[in-house]
Amino acid sequence: MTHTRVLRLVGIGATALAFVAACGTPPAKESSAAATSAASAKSAADFGGLDKLVEAAKKEGKLNVIALPPDWANYGELIKAFTAKYGIQIDSAQPDGSSQDEINAAKQLKGGDRAPDVFDLGLTVAIASKDVFAPYQVQNWGDIPAELKESTGLYYGDYGGFMSIGYDAAKVPAPTSVKDLLKPEYQGKVALNGDPTQAGAAFSGVVMASLGNGGSADDIAPGVEFFKQLKAAGNFLPVDPTPATIESGQTPVVIDWDYTNAAQTEKLKGKADWKVVVPKEAQVGAYYNQAVNKDAPHPAAARLWQEFLYSDEGQNLYLKGLSRPVRLDALTKSGKVDTAAAAKLPKTDGKQVFLTQEQSDKAKQTLSSTWAQAVG
Repeated sequence: MTHTRVLRLVGIGATALAFVAACGTPPAKESSAAATSAASAKSAADFGGLDKLVEAAKKEGKLNVIALPPDWANYGELIKAFTAKYGIQIDSAQPDGSSQDEINAAKQLKGGDRAPDVFDLGLTVAIASKDVFAPYQVQNWGDIPAELKESTGLYYGDYGGFMSIGYDAAKVPAPTSVKDLLKPEYQGKVALNGDPTQAGAAFSGVVMASLGNGGSADDIAPGVEFFKQLKAAGNFLPVDPTPATIESGQTPVVIDWDYTNAAQTEKLKGKADWKVVVPKEAQVGAYYNQAVNKDAPHPAAARLWQEFLYSDEGQNLYLKGLSRPVRLDALTKSGKVDTAAAAKLPKTDGKQVFLTQEQSDKAKQTLSSTWAQAVG
């Protein structure tokens, strides 16, 4: 959940990362020419085809991922499936890290064998970090809508969803709007998944609050003001929610993506009555983005991971995790979609809002200048 992913604390500080970097060993150099070739490959064709890419990745034998909680968008199963399919061991670091933590780690661990090979990022961080990425276009590149990918392949949408309010029906009344969370019944109970200046889920949570309080995608100031009021009312709970805090009852109301909240509904059956609502007046959708580290210690494995995620198998595994894979339309048209998984997606009804790059940039500036003073 936030933990789901974005709960993503900015916590692993520079000191800890610097220590890891100092202790890490440099990447293996059994074939510098091969490594250079893999690091510059912009598609599987540059390897001579997918089979050759698989061969090169298996030779590397390892993949470093970061900030991928196992119960976030079904990454636990995705990781297991990739290893089972290719025999490549995955080292998953900082599962509860934020999008910004991923970039920080790449810069601070650069040159070592523990640096992340790939990223899974919120849009605002992806846009600001293009200098860290290597362009790569997967074989199913054509199925990714143009508005959800950087044209050269520096980053591209992988899965998405809508912001939602998850709640324990035994502890609080069912919210019907964002404004309901200001009521006394929610005192000390409302948690946001992360820091919106760092975490994609929290960022979109503020946008949702803005839409629910008279704002818009072009003006998220009402969203910041809402959380200021939520804090003043004593309703804001400054705890990053995780599956553990939800199950224990510590965070009875969680603002997070619908797929992470829905995953808790499934997980807590028989233990808690966890329900999910996507506010009709504030339906904010967004996609996370994949990218390859230009300094990846395992450049072939990094590219094979992308191919796997965008394959029919990988996309259906995202769907099984109740997230909306970016190739969902293509899978549906081809008849290859997991229909049982698709039927479980949280329902949405009403106007849907997806921020443009310009709107996202503007919102990020607003948060950078106002969030800490208003809420932090």
